[in-house]
Amino acid sequence: MILQALVKQYENLAADNRVSREGWCEAKVSYAIDLASDGTVRGFINLKKEEERGKKKVLVPDFRNVPQMVTRSLGVAANFLCDNSKYMLGLDKDGSSKRMLDCFQVAKEKHLKLLGSVEGEMASAIRAYFENWDPEHLPEDLAQTAIWEEITDGGNLIFILNGLEAQEDEAIRSMWDQMQISGTETEDEAIGTCLVTGVKTKVSRIHRAIKGVPGAQSSGAALVSFNAPAFESYGKEQSYNAPVGKYAEFAYTTALNYLLTQKKYKFSLGESMVVYWAEGAKTEYQDFFSAFLNPTKDNEDIVHDILEKLTEGQYIDVKDIKINKDQKFYVLCLSPNAARLSVRFFYENSFGNMLENLEKHYQRLNIPKLKKDEIDYLGVDDLLQETINQRTKNKKAIAHMAAMVLEAILSDNRYPASLYIDTLIRIRSDQGDVTWGRAAIIKAYLIKNYKWEEGEACMNSGKTSNDVAFKLGQAFSILEAIQIGANKINTNKEIKSTIRDRYFNSACVTPAMVFPILMRLKNSHIRKLERDKPNLAKYYEDRLREIFEEVEYFPKRLSLEEQGKFILGYYHQKQSKNEKQEEK
Repeated sequence: MILQALVKQYENLAADNRVSREGWCEAKVSYAIDLASDGTVRGFINLKKEEERGKKKVLVPDFRNVPQMVTRSLGVAANFLCDNSKYMLGLDKDGSSKRMLDCFQVAKEKHLKLLGSVEGEMASAIRAYFENWDPEHLPEDLAQTAIWEEITDGGNLIFILNGLEAQEDEAIRSMWDQMQISGTETEDEAIGTCLVTGVKTKVSRIHRAIKGVPGAQSSGAALVSFNAPAFESYGKEQSYNAPVGKYAEFAYTTALNYLLTQKKYKFSLGESMVVYWAEGAKTEYQDFFSAFLNPTKDNEDIVHDILEKLTEGQYIDVKDIKINKDQKFYVLCLSPNAARLSVRFFYENSFGNMLENLEKHYQRLNIPKLKKDEIDYLGVDDLLQETINQRTKNKKAIAHMAAMVLEAILSDNRYPASLYIDTLIRIRSDQGDVTWGRAAIIKAYLIKNYKWEEGEACMNSGKTSNDVAFKLGQAFSILEAIQIGANKINTNKEIKSTIRDRYFNSACVTPAMVFPILMRLKNSHIRKLERDKPNLAKYYEDRLREIFEEVEYFPKRLSLEEQGKFILGYYHQKQSKNEKQEEK
């Protein structure tokens, strides 16, 4: 399914001239070997372009459309017209060696073979270059050039003659395109039925590398690979175990590499990389998805508009763009594994169904905020950040959990238990610091996974829950408020440490052990309030009485579900209108 979707995406992108056609690819090129018509090297031309990185401008390799490059494993394999100095010059930064000479010899044989019957000045100059260039006897004027170390430092080189780059020469391009049709260069490839297209064709032994996934090798990683005899069967070596035709292999790798270059339409999730696309290469759907999945202050108006229309069952028409709910949409989550990529999940659905699932998710997350300046919607990464210790250097969520959270949101499935448990752990580690985001996670989890039907009503209205754990959370918040109020009378300063810092975790898990202590502390604090603020003291006493009338006893231990309700009760009381009025 993944490869089929990517092949279809390639065809849509190719029809739009946004990717290279079969037999060609985009490659980073640093320098050009400047040839004379007789094949001698006149010098080297810097092809790097200036790019802003932060406050600095740096020179980086520029992209060129070149003949499709080979996939290298451990052996020696040369590219045509574009390669590093080992193959093009027989040298690297350390000079020449037997390995370098072998690389140059393979490149020489390939170019002489492919250009043997090609007419024209460019082909003749390249043939003459390979016939006469001697890596062991480098001309002194070239060896002393100021950029020699950069030329031999691993970047790609191309040929240029009289200002024309070799891959742009019409005669050479025609030969290469014709060769792709006839397949003369790959006559030794195995024949099989492609698992992607169903067509009997030549099968790729090694698949091209996928670049742009952080944590993988800089040279790229394989999505399909078999690197050991243990993975082989029926005598089929390497990727012949899963036969993918040459065309399908080129198409899916080209499409995926293109998607990974689009910064707007990908994002990091923990240690994974997520890419997404609409069938037909329609970028407006990617734009809406980006806004929906990771809302910001700049785009939350769009998110709000879409959510409102979904809730009311209206057609989605944003900024004069009408959204087709039946549009197919794909989300692919990849994780690095050295030279290979792991697929965390692949999600396919109509765009309308996916938006409806996202709308349900945001509805479950909806909860009054403690601070007005917070964003209205919590994106996926925002949720994950609530589970992470912000004082650590590595603030990335665990890849497996991050992927499961995103998949659950998109498919409207149960949230992973790790999201809920990690949120509880983070609250305990921070001595009861219940942020808006953490409360939202707990509410959404309890509604979805525990079917807490009254959760929506009691957290988004003046109503409250009769659940004992919820009531105890409210009571704890009031007890904390009493302590804060009493301290202000004595010192006229904000208290640095409250009962939350010392007792929240215990009260949340074993209320029977803690609440008797808290009630004794309350009695001393309330007496101070009665002297100076009798009305406030009476309000707190009345509110506690209302709560404890519905609590027959203090439970010895609260379950994980009940701990979440305790936390929400605490948060609910914190943000309630009455509480805010009293704090004023």
